[in-house]
Amino acid sequence: MYLHSKLTDLEDRSPRNNIRLSGLPEGIESTDLISYLRDILPKLKGITFDPPLEFERVHRLGPKRQEGKGRPRSIIACLLRHGQAHQILQIAQAQGPLRLGTLEIRLSTDFSKETVDRRRAFLSLRLRLRHLDVKFGLFEPARMWITKNGESRTFFDPEDLRTFLDRLQEQTQPMETTTPTPQDIREVSSGTNHPESASNSEGEATMDPHSVSQRDPVLEENKRRDEYLLL
Repeated sequence: MYLHSKLTDLEDRSPRNNIRLSGLPEGIESTDLISYLRDILPKLKGITFDPPLEFERVHRLGPKRQEGKGRPRSIIACLLRHGQAHQILQIAQAQGPLRLGTLEIRLSTDFSKETVDRRRAFLSLRLRLRHLDVKFGLFEPARMWITKNGESRTFFDPEDLRTFLDRLQEQTQPMETTTPTPQDIREVSSGTNHPESASNSEGEATMDPHSVSQRDPVLEENKRRDEYLLL
């Protein structure tokens, strides 16, 4: 694993003078790619080249595609001077895509395939990060910096970040509340669970004293008189 990581790091460092351009249609250059890039790159705001740009090589990635089919192939430009490549990438990162008329040209570092895949995996978690109110930033070559509640952390593996977000989501979920069922509501309405209808310790129902009717003294006196006459 360590050796594999070192090889990936060397692969990322070897093309330090390379820049990747995406969004340039096939055949847009009237002469050759080197002359075309010498013309458009100085149009980045706030950038000057002294001495002028010099390239070792420029080429498109992959086999040539038919006109109008699929996205245009990315361009890899290897500059003679690392300082100029670094300057272009810094300005492009600050300004965003380079706009030429209706074209939107993106400039980025020429990373290895493994690093590109890791960066994409980090970027796929952006929606969850925003949903959990986590501030984040993706730094080169492929590391995600996050801040939550004033605490900052750096992740080098997208799976570690995914696990962290799973735990964070569990902690922020609201506690479950018990919703009364229709049966509970009927029992309360009918008085089944009312304390006045509960049984006493001897198993007899406890009566509500207010439910006992008061005896009429006149009726009681007449009843006693009738009983006396029958004797």
